[in-house]
Amino acid sequence: MAFDFELTLIKTINDTNDLGDSIFEEVKTDVLCDVLSVTRSEHYAAMSNQVKPEVVFVVNKYDYAKEIDVEFEGSRYSVIRVFEPKKSKGIGDFETIELICEGGVNNGTS
Repeated sequence: MAFDFELTLIKTINDTNDLGDSIFEEVKTDVLCDVLSVTRSEHYAAMSNQVKPEVVFVVNKYDYAKEIDVEFEGSRYSVIRVFEPKKSKGIGDFETIELICEGGVNNGTS
């Protein structure tokens, strides 16, 4: 894996402001990743559960802290499944996880 791309992991934190109102703050972390296509079997299996996987991001498993949203090249995606490969394919693959994502909303707006 070359990790030639940059992915932004987005964590939403619930906090309170000075007035005691509940507010949500996004914490963004940029990480390096690789981009894969969704396999046919993944695509058809997901359709039976009403989800539509569109892209797979491969990241270092130590960079990922269970974020449910990511941003890639101006589009926002939701993580629908995390997969940790059981067999290493190369020298560093045992340190990676795959984030299977759906969405692709431009600039984080609908």
